[in-house]
Amino acid sequence: MRSPPDIIRIALVQMQCEEDPALNLARAEKMITEASKRGAHLIVLPELFKTRYFCQWEDVRHFDLAEPIPGPTIERMQQLARQSNVVLVVPLFERRAAGLYHNSAAIIDANGALVGVYRKMHIPHDPLYYEKYYFTPGDSGFRAWPTQVGKIGVLICWDQWFPEAARLTALRGAEVLVYPTAIGWHPHEKSTWGDAQHKAWEMVQRAHAITNGIFVAAVNRVGHEGPADGGLDFWGASFVCDPFGRILAQASHDREEIVFAALDKSLIETVRRNWPFFRDRRTDAYQELTRRYIGDMP
Repeated sequence: MRSPPDIIRIALVQMQCEEDPALNLARAEKMITEASKRGAHLIVLPELFKTRYFCQWEDVRHFDLAEPIPGPTIERMQQLARQSNVVLVVPLFERRAAGLYHNSAAIIDANGALVGVYRKMHIPHDPLYYEKYYFTPGDSGFRAWPTQVGKIGVLICWDQWFPEAARLTALRGAEVLVYPTAIGWHPHEKSTWGDAQHKAWEMVQRAHAITNGIFVAAVNRVGHEGPADGGLDFWGASFVCDPFGRILAQASHDREEIVFAALDKSLIETVRRNWPFFRDRRTDAYQELTRRYIGDMP
């Protein structure tokens, strides 16, 4: 295995998802090919990229959308990674066994090897985000996978809001933490809460980059899905930030595009020397973090 490059050229595929999974797969392949031709080393697709966001409804028929890992989609992506010489993060609705399904992401190395699968750990259940109906929480913990471009950590969407997940992934040695995402506005709330919701989403991930001294990249889908008088407006705005939390590149709210950024891994060392948060952690004092709540304890 060759030495990882000092600079990772990352590309985030912000795409609109159709009803037909075959069309979404073809669109993703086209955008991956374009990104690789433009020099990307690491390419990340959005959460559940192959389907519309079906979790707006509880419908047993939607389980038919799931597929195994490895399976047809991942095998095709392995071929594409090998042909294009890129590392891919491919989120998918995974059928692990009969009645056992996960919201997952496959990590595929530039030689086409399937190096790992991350299964979403935090599962939401909110209006139009009925994920607990479909997904079993992941059971493999928080990982960072060695690839030809460096150690890549993967978390998925709702995981974004939990500092423990980002910290444990960083402690595993992740240099880049990627968040495949499907997040949007309820149209009737957008005028009142939309700006604050988006800013909070962006801010918390930039904070993960700062407190852990790593690069963070979040890739979202875009467009309206669901009924015209309801549904979700996926807000796009995919972005990459550095260990200072500075945004290096960001997409629009309303169109498909590929977000490119160059990640100079030497900045991780520079930031951590000056902000040595890992050095100053009080690992002897955090035991209560494993409790659900401690405000009602003596």
